[in-house]
Amino acid sequence: MPPPAAATILSAMATSDPQPAAALIPADAFAQHAPWLRGVLLARLRDPHAAEEALQEVATALARDGARLRDPAKLGPWLYRVAVVTALQHRRREGRRRKRVGRYWQREGFSEHDDQQPDPLDWLLEQEQRTLVRTALDRLPTRDAEILLLKYSQDWSYQQIADHLGLRLPAVEGRLHRARKRLRGVLVAADPSLAVSHS
Repeated sequence: MPPPAAATILSAMATSDPQPAAALIPADAFAQHAPWLRGVLLARLRDPHAAEEALQEVATALARDGARLRDPAKLGPWLYRVAVVTALQHRRREGRRRKRVGRYWQREGFSEHDDQQPDPLDWLLEQEQRTLVRTALDRLPTRDAEILLLKYSQDWSYQQIADHLGLRLPAVEGRLHRARKRLRGVLVAADPSLAVSHS
């Protein structure tokens, strides 16, 4: 389900816009797309709290601009593009915030990392082997982590990934093949025993 703020936004969208075009997008459309969008945002932001904030921004964009989308079949690719742009904007804002915080710590003579920060993915990856996978995903290019999360956390077929990302099927197959190969390389580099167990 979408976060409460997103649900409120979408409820307003369903009741406040009487234009016929808005009816092309079902009121529960965002709830259907929220799980995989969350995975896309998590792959790009690497922080579940930031991903939830960005997800709410995507919901706002749908409430504001969804009526302009004339073909409901294109909603998935449209939401994907919005999510990518939202993640980029969020990272830029976070970069500026970190610079301001860094200048403050330097001025006060403290280190920004004096307090141990919680791992943002502890809720998802708890066991030792999963921690290894998490670390490997963090080292992969964003595009690779994104498509792997969609494939294995959402259990999507190649066709479903293609439909939601607006890609051709061969492109999805190629990206997944390269992503799995890179992931295996990172995992084996971190734990050489994996090369033996999977040979």
